[in-house]
Amino acid sequence: MVFTEDVFLFYFLPLVLAIYYLIPYQKDPKPGKSRYWLRNLWLTVMGYVFYSWFEPWFVLPMMFTNVMDYYFGIQLGRDDISPAKRKLILVISMIMNLGLLGIFKYGVFTQENLNHLLAAVGQPTFSVLQIAFPIGISFYTFHSMSYIIDIYRGDRPVKSFADFSAFVSLFPQLVAGPILRYNVLSGQLHSRTHSLALFSRGVMLFFLGFAMKILLANPVGRIADAVFAAQGPHPIDAWWGVLAYAFQIYFDFNGYSVMALGLGMMFGFELIRNFNAPYHSDSITDFWRRWHISLSTWLREYLYISLGGNRKGETRTYINLALVMLLGGFWHGAQWQFIVWGAIHGTMLGIERWSGKKPFYANSPRAVRVAFTFFVVLITWVFFRADGLPHAFHYLASMFGIAHPAPFADLLKSEIYHPQDLMNMVLCAVFVAQPFQSYEFSLKLTWPRFAVAFSLFLVGVLMMYTQAFNPFLYFQF
Repeated sequence: MVFTEDVFLFYFLPLVLAIYYLIPYQKDPKPGKSRYWLRNLWLTVMGYVFYSWFEPWFVLPMMFTNVMDYYFGIQLGRDDISPAKRKLILVISMIMNLGLLGIFKYGVFTQENLNHLLAAVGQPTFSVLQIAFPIGISFYTFHSMSYIIDIYRGDRPVKSFADFSAFVSLFPQLVAGPILRYNVLSGQLHSRTHSLALFSRGVMLFFLGFAMKILLANPVGRIADAVFAAQGPHPIDAWWGVLAYAFQIYFDFNGYSVMALGLGMMFGFELIRNFNAPYHSDSITDFWRRWHISLSTWLREYLYISLGGNRKGETRTYINLALVMLLGGFWHGAQWQFIVWGAIHGTMLGIERWSGKKPFYANSPRAVRVAFTFFVVLITWVFFRADGLPHAFHYLASMFGIAHPAPFADLLKSEIYHPQDLMNMVLCAVFVAQPFQSYEFSLKLTWPRFAVAFSLFLVGVLMMYTQAFNPFLYFQF
C-alpha cells in the first residue's frame, strides 16, 4: 500500500483516523503507561496492516526487531545492571539489527561479489541464493537502533510495548522516513496535542506532498527513465535526462516526506522536517544540511560522534567523515555505484572542511556557488540512478561528449521533448527555484491557501488514475 493509491486514500486512512479518535485516552494513566497507549496500540496494528499489504511475511523481521529491542530496552533501563552487561546488551542489539539488515539487504550483493572474487583467483563459484528485500527495512532498523542507543546513553526506556512498537511501526514514516530518533519522539508517545489547527495543517501538507508526487515527480520521471534506458544519448539529451531525474527524486522523496509529516500531524505527532530547499545550497556541506535531514542527523548523532567526530585530531576527523559518507552511500543500496556516490560526497565534504567548511568557489557570487553545487549534485545523481557502475560511467561519457551517440539516438528526442514534457520540466524548475517551501506555506492556515492545496490534491487524484503504478523511489532503500 502506498499513499498515492485509492485503497489508502479512500479506505485505509479514513478508517484508521475514525477509530483512532473514537478510542478514549486516559487522563490519569498508571505510572509508566502513556495516556495514549490504546491509540498507540491501534497505530501499531495499523502499521503492521499497512506494511503487510506489500507482502505479508515482511512483518516478521519487523516484529522480531520490535520484540527484541523492547526487551533489550527494558533491561538497559534497570538500575541494578552492571556497565559490562549494559555494553553487552548494546552490542547484541546492534549485531541483531545490523545482521538482519545485512542478510536481507546485502546478502545477494555479498554473494555476487564473493563469486567475482573466487572467479578472479580461479576457484569454482556457487549459486547465489536470492533473498527478498523487505521494503523500508533500512528505515525501521535505524529507528530501532536509535532507541537502544538513546537508552544506553541515559534515556528512560518505554515500559509499554504499545508505545515502543508505535514508534517503530508508525505507518506514515515506516517505509521511507523521515528517520525518527527516539529522543525526539519519546515525549510525544506519552503525551501529545490533538487540535483542529494541527490536524488541518497536516491535511494541507498531505495535499501538497501528494501533488508533488503525482503532478511533478511522476511526469518528469518518465523523461529520466527514457534517457537512462537509451544506449547512447546525445550530450544535450543526457543532461536533460539527469536534470529530469534530479527533479524526480526531489519531488518524489520530498513529496513522501511532506505527506508523512502531514499524516503524523493528523495523529498528533510532529515529525521532523526532511527537506529545506536542497537545490538552493551553495556548497555540498550546505546541501547535506538541507537534503534528507533526518538521515544526515542520524548519521552524525549515532555514527560520526560515536567514531570520535572531530575530537581526535584532524586526520581522524577526515577519516570519520569519509567513512560516514561511504556507509551513508552503502545504506542507500547494495550496489557499488552507491558507494561511489557516497565517496564523491565524502570527498567534497572533506575538501570543504579542510578549507573552513567552505568550497573553493566560496568567494564567487551566490548564484555561481548555487549553480556549481547543483552541477556537482547532478554528476552524483548519475551514480544514484544508473543500473550499475559501467552504465554510470558510460552515461557520464555521453554527458560530456566522450562517448559516440548510438545510431538511432535522434529518435529519443521525439520521446522526451513533447510540449507537455517541456511544461513539466519548467514547472519543476519554477517550484525548485522559488524560496517558498510547502512547510512554510502550511505555517499560516488560511482558506485561500487550503483551497489551493485542495485543488492541487483533486487534480492529483484525477491524474493518479491515468498513471501506471509508480511507487516512491525511496521504497527500494
